[in-house]
Amino acid sequence: MWADGDDIRWVPVGDVGEVRMGKQLSPASRAAAGQMPYLRVANVHEGRISYEDVNHMGFSVGEKKAYGLQPGDILLNEGQESLTMVGRSAIYGSEPGAYCFQNTLIRFRSNALVLPEYAQAVFVSWRRSGVFASIAEKTSISHLGGSRFARLQFPLLPLDCQRRIVEALDAVGHVKSAVDASVAKLRRLRGGLLAELAIYGRRRLADFVVHGPQNGLYKPAESYGYSGLPIVRINSFSGGPSDLTRGLLRVTASSVEERRYGLFIGDLIINRVNTPGLVGKATVVSDLREPTLFESNMMRCKVDAEKIVPKFLEAWMSTSVVKSHFAGRTKSAVSQASINGADVLSCPIPSADMEEQRNFLSRLNAIDARIDAETAELAKLRTLKQGLADDLLSGSVRVGPLA
Repeated sequence: MWADGDDIRWVPVGDVGEVRMGKQLSPASRAAAGQMPYLRVANVHEGRISYEDVNHMGFSVGEKKAYGLQPGDILLNEGQESLTMVGRSAIYGSEPGAYCFQNTLIRFRSNALVLPEYAQAVFVSWRRSGVFASIAEKTSISHLGGSRFARLQFPLLPLDCQRRIVEALDAVGHVKSAVDASVAKLRRLRGGLLAELAIYGRRRLADFVVHGPQNGLYKPAESYGYSGLPIVRINSFSGGPSDLTRGLLRVTASSVEERRYGLFIGDLIINRVNTPGLVGKATVVSDLREPTLFESNMMRCKVDAEKIVPKFLEAWMSTSVVKSHFAGRTKSAVSQASINGADVLSCPIPSADMEEQRNFLSRLNAIDARIDAETAELAKLRTLKQGLADDLLSGSVRVGPLA
């Protein structure tokens, strides 16, 4: 347990570390001498810094000293369109002085009173609980502000207590990382299984369709609400297995519209109008609790269940082969793209027989079941870590040294 007297002292953030805004990007800096890679909002995710998409600008010798990053520095997003993402933070862990940072970020460099890992745990808790949002300047872009951040009251504990809190959070984090790695491995295994379908010859989707493609129902905005029949929209599914039994808006529709645009289990739905990367996303209707319609920016195909298993088709429609097919046939407009019925009917489909399809699905379902189980475990671990962090940082739970 913590020793007597290890109570939290509340002190300004600026008393436990240096708070500095980054260098402002300007046209002159883009061409200036002393070009250096710098980090910006796009590089800083919660608990992780991405070094893959890094820009450059000029820094003088003095600026390199002022804005150069050191291991243990914490970078926080100073400005964000989303208020809840203001203050998103991560610890810099690359080489000393290898990167600088832009003024869209705030750097916190802890002094001898605070462990960087403990400080970052506090900042994560503040972002989640809305502390950063409460002090942010709210315009079209929400700004945390270096001076406002520096005045926040920080929960200062003795270093040994900070270390034990970090150890407790790390213990949960290590388990989470192991589960993350397991999920990533399973997803690679799933991708490899889908790639096995390349051994089959190809037919056209038209060979398996008994009706369609049929465009969905158009209704003006005032027809949507919380009464009437549920309707599937382009944001109702992301491609692959989907739950179309809840969370749908409703529309008023006639009995004729219900018969014409009503969905049935086994129907294939394909997004025909969207941003370019999302055109062609597809799902199969697997469950319905009540009569359900589909919207005009998608198409419905009824397939011959004696020739192709709908769930096999759904799995295939998420592959790179299908995405490439639709990408090559997309018609572009302002901020939108579209495909037509001919594009859908010409989509290549593996010529596996029904037994081969079912065998493939059996293997795929086994992998998906493991992914679902691991993903559920990840959700529990995230909740556990968040709750543990809040309890430890508030002092309502105290821990002794870990064995």
